[in-house]
Amino acid sequence: MNFDLPLVLGSAVVGFLVGLTGMGGGALMTPMLVLLFGVTPSAAISSDLVAAFFMKPLGVAIHWRRGTVQGKIVKYLCLGSVPAAFLGTFAMHLGGQSVTAEKRLQLLLGVALILGAGSMIARFVLPSRKQGSTSEIVIRRLPIVAIGVFGGFMVGLTSVGAGSLILVLLLFLYPNLRSDQLVGTDLAQSIPLTLAATIGSLIFGHVQFALTGSIILGSVPAVVVGALLSSRDMSRLIRPFIAGVALLSGLKYVGLPIPALGASAVVILAVVVVATARTRHIEKLEGAEDLDVELAPAGG
Repeated sequence: MNFDLPLVLGSAVVGFLVGLTGMGGGALMTPMLVLLFGVTPSAAISSDLVAAFFMKPLGVAIHWRRGTVQGKIVKYLCLGSVPAAFLGTFAMHLGGQSVTAEKRLQLLLGVALILGAGSMIARFVLPSRKQGSTSEIVIRRLPIVAIGVFGGFMVGLTSVGAGSLILVLLLFLYPNLRSDQLVGTDLAQSIPLTLAATIGSLIFGHVQFALTGSIILGSVPAVVVGALLSSRDMSRLIRPFIAGVALLSGLKYVGLPIPALGASAVVILAVVVVATARTRHIEKLEGAEDLDVELAPAGG
């Protein structure tokens, strides 16, 4: 099998960002393959799905050890997402591989990226509980399964959704879940989801094995390095920029003209910088409040 060195290096960059922040795989890898390396959308999506199956176990192992995986939620998510992911790959297969079919798939990928980027941005805005808070979790079976069906189908069809759409929909359904519980639960259900999408991609023949091998060779070791170097502050700093890149890629896919794309890039960059600065300011204020509480004398 021949490996493409530039592709290996590009995949390493994406893998490092995934390990560092826990997000961005489908939102970065597939656009990179299509826009920078000229891979057809169907081959890029299928190869990314197969490679993702090798990238995710490390994150799941870390969260499982920390006890942040909500097993019952994972169970009902998988009831919806696993068959839906397989159906998503079948739907892509039914679309064919003609030029028209690839353009249609590229448009769908653009819409998925815009939705995914919007979900990432919503996650920054919506509040989630702090690390130390706990609450009883009531399992709402049908809504959880419905989230799994929607997210799984989008992943199978476009490779986008496991780390963005599903996670934010869970946040709407369970606003009291801590951030680490949301991420751990989403990562755990993404393993069987990605396995189903991988099987579908292999059966329906869109995977290019040399391409997939290069992605795995670059991304998997880089995920490990990123995970070892990850920190909360670094993740919060980089995640808005990943959302911005995903949004620009989606706008490019749906056909936004170059002048408008350039103007959008300036606006998105400004919004990301302001949002990041605002988040850091709020965190400093919260940290100061927590310190005041700890130092305050006990009332009598």
